[in-house]
Amino acid sequence: MPVDLNGYWKMISNDNFEEYLKALDVHVAIRKIATLHIVTIIIIKTLSTYKHYNTDFYVAKEFEEDLPGVGDRKCMTTITWEGDKLVCVQKGEIEGRGWTHWVDGDELHLELRAGGVVSKQVFKKS
Repeated sequence: MPVDLNGYWKMISNDNFEEYLKALDVHVAIRKIATLHIVTIIIIKTLSTYKHYNTDFYVAKEFEEDLPGVGDRKCMTTITWEGDKLVCVQKGEIEGRGWTHWVDGDELHLELRAGGVVSKQVFKKS
């Protein structure tokens, strides 16, 4: 049975995010704004001071995802459970793009990947 990721999670750390955005070819002004925003995740809805995202999906079923604001690209996305980790693979212009969510104690971890760059974010349940 997959781990329960439900709830509100507030960001407590954000490492290498600007480099991740560079790998996505995000404009410098947008990168600067995005690195300053405060993020709360409501699995799987992401709220920030910059942009809100809502993703509806079925596990293991590929879908077309529109990613406005952060890369402004569409990609084919598949999200699966790998043990206790929720893993996303996004196929499109950027090689190796995707993310992984997992819980360790009372923290939610998010690893973002694109073009060989990895950004790690940590959230506390609120």
